[in-house]
Amino acid sequence: MSYLTESLKIEILMMIGYGDRARTQCEVVRLFRETHPDLPPLNQGTISKIEAQYREMGHVRKVPSKRQAVVDDDTKLNLLLALEENPITPARQLARDSNLNHKTVLKILKYEKKRPYKMQAVQELLEDDPDRRIVGPFFYDDTLNGARYLRLLQHELMPVLCHLFPNPLNPNLTSTLVSARWGPTTLCCHCSSVSGQNSRY
Repeated sequence: MSYLTESLKIEILMMIGYGDRARTQCEVVRLFRETHPDLPPLNQGTISKIEAQYREMGHVRKVPSKRQAVVDDDTKLNLLLALEENPITPARQLARDSNLNHKTVLKILKYEKKRPYKMQAVQELLEDDPDRRIVGPFFYDDTLNGARYLRLLQHELMPVLCHLFPNPLNPNLTSTLVSARWGPTTLCCHCSSVSGQNSRY
């Protein structure tokens, strides 16, 4: 409580007493309210903190808060250069190398809008990969029913898929594999054999 000055805290310690003359916290709260009716009432938690501080430190003066360590510009620059040289270096490793706290490093990286990148194993890109990333969109202006959906699959979707994902076992595979009864029964991808509503496309 900010209104409790050092002299008020000493007075509270005197109200607590010692030995046979010690009062309970409830009695101290009541006595403080009677002695200082113009001040906000005490609570037992505040009394416990004052008593614990006196037992631990031997005084009840206000303890200055720990200020955050100021990182000089050279240290920040070295940190950012290390990250630029090796972008996959973890933040904890950067902290150890720079003799900084891990949270301090995270704050610096966040302020500078930088972050380490994790290594990821990805499939090798091929020359035609950009063309194979997106299939569609396909637009239909009329109400879509079963027969029209079948025509959409046969004449628009399946030829595009067969062109993008040729089947090495049967290169001449066409949209005739779309059955009117069951919907798409087989796609011409390398390892796709899907039926009915389980189709990924």
